[in-house]
Amino acid sequence: MNATTQADTPDGTDFEAEPAEKRRVVVLISGNGSNLQALLDAQQHDELGGEVVAVISNQGDAYGLIRAKEAGVDSVVLPHREYDDREAYDRALIKVIDRHTPDLIVLAGFMRILTPTFVHRYAGRILNIHPSLLPDYPGLDTHTRALADGVSEHGASVHFVTEELDGGPVALQAALRVDPDATAEQMIEKVHAREHLIYPIAVRWFLEGRLSLGAKGAQFDGMPLPPTGLRMSHEDAAEELDEDIDE
Repeated sequence: MNATTQADTPDGTDFEAEPAEKRRVVVLISGNGSNLQALLDAQQHDELGGEVVAVISNQGDAYGLIRAKEAGVDSVVLPHREYDDREAYDRALIKVIDRHTPDLIVLAGFMRILTPTFVHRYAGRILNIHPSLLPDYPGLDTHTRALADGVSEHGASVHFVTEELDGGPVALQAALRVDPDATAEQMIEKVHAREHLIYPIAVRWFLEGRLSLGAKGAQFDGMPLPPTGLRMSHEDAAEELDEDIDE
């Protein structure tokens, strides 16, 4: 189907409608940018529901900047060490972001704690991904902590960003059944695969207007989601990723 359509005006003449403007995404990174790459890959296959218009990093040597360049996406380095405090940095970050007029801000390994000023500015329009089944294991070292506790299930979560660290309403999760003999490295690999699977899905849902943040938390198609959001089972995730379901 063509992006433009033709129709008749009341006087019988033809006109061609303008194509709908793509919804705009700004991605914040600090390092490798593998989740950024998952978004760019989805965009390339017209599966993102919008366009990544800019990538911003607080680290000048972040490999994600190379990913952005190779994809032809504008990139900006905004080193946090050049600012006196978090408030000053976030004010500068807001100015850079607003130049790109995004519909959505995506955190993809952005290793900064955001200030209330920043969060309030973009309330309901910031998504993050976390390597655990929230609300379990917020913060760092999630895989090591989960293994130490002997959990049977682990995974990844996409959530809206609020002032509470890793505490915003969960939108989507993908579960991983934990092998008791698994190493942290093996777990990291499988959780990363699940992150790359569900992050583009959640972004597309948001850009399509299906996923939103309401007064009572995350909503999907206008219906409130449970505290764990929508969850993809280990079996479904493994099938999507061509993993051995019994692994």
